[in-house]
Amino acid sequence: MTTVSYNIYYAFLMKSKFNIGIVFGGRSGEHEVSLASATSIINTLDKSKYEGLTNLKTGNVTPLDAVFPVLHGTFGEDGTVQGLLDLAEIPYVGAGTCGSAVGMDKIIQKEIARQIGIKVAPSIWFLAKDYWNAPDKIIKDIEEKFSYPYFVKPCNSGSSVGISKAHNRNELKSSIEDAARYDTRILVEKGIENGKEIEISVLGNDDLVLSLPGEIFSSNEFYDYDAKYVDGKSKTVVPADLPQNIVKTIQDNAAKIFKAAACSGMARVDFLVSGEDAFFNELNTIPGFTSISMYPKMLAASGISFGVLIDKLIELAIERGGEKKKLLTSYHPKKEWYR
Repeated sequence: MTTVSYNIYYAFLMKSKFNIGIVFGGRSGEHEVSLASATSIINTLDKSKYEGLTNLKTGNVTPLDAVFPVLHGTFGEDGTVQGLLDLAEIPYVGAGTCGSAVGMDKIIQKEIARQIGIKVAPSIWFLAKDYWNAPDKIIKDIEEKFSYPYFVKPCNSGSSVGISKAHNRNELKSSIEDAARYDTRILVEKGIENGKEIEISVLGNDDLVLSLPGEIFSSNEFYDYDAKYVDGKSKTVVPADLPQNIVKTIQDNAAKIFKAAACSGMARVDFLVSGEDAFFNELNTIPGFTSISMYPKMLAASGISFGVLIDKLIELAIERGGEKKKLLTSYHPKKEWYR
């Protein structure tokens, strides 16, 4: 198995005297996207405020005040790196271990959405091993629940890696088998007829900024990996051409799922809009920061430039880190019963 290393870029925030670590690369199907996002962030850093590249090999490493994880997908966006940083008591940008794990788990986040009254597409999920043990039964269960077309997704993946659209039984089987290459749990959702792909950016810890929504016009039948990053033919419109009542619903629901899923710092929330219905599609706790990424684009259209956004995310990370340090981590009972 090929091992992919994590790359760390240390920048120094002169005015606030903060040392910031940017972690990128990682071991996931989104490794290349992570590199592009990190490059965009590093190139956008205000050199009058961020300077002093620290060479780890010298051994002269100044303690970090915060870390900016730019790790898309598993082993980085899913709470693993966040847990490590929590153990090290280093503040970091974005959701904590719980919010990060929920943000990567398509099944759990949609169950949360249902519980708090947000519309989601009809769906069914199952273990990959159950499919291999009884494929005909799983196919029958899906076809009895709702009609074609279906979207078949690995439970934990990003950038549409492993996601397929199935129009018939043969495509459904091949889609499930492809998704099973990436995860042990598979989610199958009913396709939303004429669904517009709408996204919105969330910024903040407790007091949230909700951006104007944007719309994706995919170059392919749906917004898959190639349409996002490779062919360069997909189009985006910010702000999306939507009735104001739909915009308000999307913003309200984005804030609700952000808080219910224990997110903080940032997230991109995706919806499918059909007529008067807005269906929650996905929560992304480390959205892309490439030149074509919607998260910074939507905030820019809402008055927050890329440079200001980076500063704000670091500020939010340090703010939340300070709140965590104030919390008690031990309890002293009246009687020392354990001695």
